[in-house]
Amino acid sequence: MSLLVVGSIAFDSVETPTDRRDNVIGGSATYFSYAASYFTDVNLVGVVGEDWPEEHTQLLQSRKINTEGLDIKPGEKTFSWKGKYLPNMNDRETLEVNLNVFETFSPVLPESYKDTPFVFLANGAPTVQMQVLDQVNHPKLVVADTMDLWINIQKDELLELIKRIDGLVLNDSEAKLLTGEENLVKAGQAVLDLGAKFCVLKKGEHGAMYFGDDGCYVLPAFPTDQVLDPTGAGDSFAGGMMGYLASQDATDPASIKRALVYGTLVASFNVEDFSLERMKQIERQALDERFTQYQQMLAID
Repeated sequence: MSLLVVGSIAFDSVETPTDRRDNVIGGSATYFSYAASYFTDVNLVGVVGEDWPEEHTQLLQSRKINTEGLDIKPGEKTFSWKGKYLPNMNDRETLEVNLNVFETFSPVLPESYKDTPFVFLANGAPTVQMQVLDQVNHPKLVVADTMDLWINIQKDELLELIKRIDGLVLNDSEAKLLTGEENLVKAGQAVLDLGAKFCVLKKGEHGAMYFGDDGCYVLPAFPTDQVLDPTGAGDSFAGGMMGYLASQDATDPASIKRALVYGTLVASFNVEDFSLERMKQIERQALDERFTQYQQMLAID
């Protein structure tokens, strides 16, 4: 089944303790789409300026990512972000943000997108995410991402959004901020009390936690010693998760658990190079091979 994603498309300039890259392709919808494309077709909605290179669009299209929903604004500039990672590679400083076309992003779905059964609302203003929900027709599964900014400035709108979706993805500190609970188990359960059917708490190099009616479980990250750039890891995780579910046309607990593993594995490849560079080097087979390694890692006699 096809998958819809609405979110940011950007130019990133990233500095790590060992290297740097300037003006590389980035954005939540970009990472998500590429990760999901290992599993299924993706309908992309986003906005860029006239400085967006055609070769970037061609790259997305080469992955069977439908770019009919890519809005190119003449005379304007693409959203850009500049950041620096600290030596632990978990914490980062945002050095510069230029929202440009993304500041007034008001997504309009092409007619061909409106019946897409699996929908992911990438990180963005809850008001914009609900605007997307108003345009889709009876989706089978809707999952949203959020961040501390929206919890702080649009919390009421976010709480309204949570009641309208199936799943919420956020990191551990954001879950604490949203719910007021310091204990992650209590925080995850509190998100369910807000109306979500399930939630996934991302914990970076420590993996992820899942909460749903079928219980709670923890999945560790795949161990890799080649962490060059963590940018987009969370979006790649979500793309792998949603891409797998769409490919199976499934929303049952067992499929979600398997999907979370694939999300974890896509993210493990993503961090091994800057931007999309590592993910360009692999196909689905590499993910399946790492899946087998992951199973062996967790096996207990």
